[in-house]
Amino acid sequence: MNRVFVIGDIHGCYDELIALLEKVAFDDEDFLVALGDIVDRGNKSKEVYHFFKDRANAVVLIGNHERKHINGVLSYAQEIVKLQLGDEYDDFLKWLKGKPYYYELAEAIVVHAAYEDGKVPSIQKEEVLSGATSGQRYLNERYPPSGLWNDHYRGEKMIVYGHQVVGDFPKTINNTIGIDTGACNGGFLTALELPGFNIHQVASKRDYWKEEQKIWQLKILQSKPWVEMSLDMSGKLVDKLSFVQEPDVLEFLIKLKAWFKYLDDLLPEIIKKIEALTISLMKESGADFSLEARNYAFYNLIFKCRNGNLSLNDLEKFNTPLKRVVLARELGIE
Repeated sequence: MNRVFVIGDIHGCYDELIALLEKVAFDDEDFLVALGDIVDRGNKSKEVYHFFKDRANAVVLIGNHERKHINGVLSYAQEIVKLQLGDEYDDFLKWLKGKPYYYELAEAIVVHAAYEDGKVPSIQKEEVLSGATSGQRYLNERYPPSGLWNDHYRGEKMIVYGHQVVGDFPKTINNTIGIDTGACNGGFLTALELPGFNIHQVASKRDYWKEEQKIWQLKILQSKPWVEMSLDMSGKLVDKLSFVQEPDVLEFLIKLKAWFKYLDDLLPEIIKKIEALTISLMKESGADFSLEARNYAFYNLIFKCRNGNLSLNDLEKFNTPLKRVVLARELGIE
């Protein structure tokens, strides 16, 4: 092994990754350490994944973005990558699950986000190393009020980390160096060469994340399981998108709102149908009312109606489009 290059948060910036490796004349004798967050936000997460997938002379650490994928906690950036990878997504998750949270070299310890002073790597908390929200809460409690772990680091071995954009150039605090220089936001992709701690950079072509958010907005909205989502959650999500200006996305949101209104307008009609059905059963079934009522999946609503205490509040459990439409159809409402 000739040289080691520790590379900052790539975030799907494949072109910049290749340009940086070409700049340093990276070859098969060199070794590459990607300190996490190799995907999400950039325009070519799939290509970055393929680059590292079967590469023998490289290691990928778990960052908070990889951790989100592994745990199934998908926000907008992860939803985009899930669509980009398509049928490969499950294999991507399996590949991630075998990845380490730190990598120790002769000259440095490489982590994604943070490192507690006074603890060897093997007993560091994974949520701290990867920059998970729970890890930051822990650091806030240990190093109040700011949680700035590197202000308190006194170890002899250099800690190389990413996660937080430190500006256009790496930032050194005590014996730590941050090398996330905002590649996906139009900044720089940075590599730290060992031994020697030489810094290499390439400028990003543009703000990929700003572009990706617009490009994928409609596709992400179309991919959501609206039929199975609670109407309350769906409404809140639509409200959060009130700033949207793109015509195709606006059209989709307008149709969604109209659908939500239709589903809300079903509720009074459902009450009327249940009332009519209850009256009919009472007249036709007599003493067998309870037996006949139990033939309906919503029999509890029929009993409430017979007792005179059926209200719109009783329909709250039909809080998804699917549940509400199924109930309406059972009552003959199209």
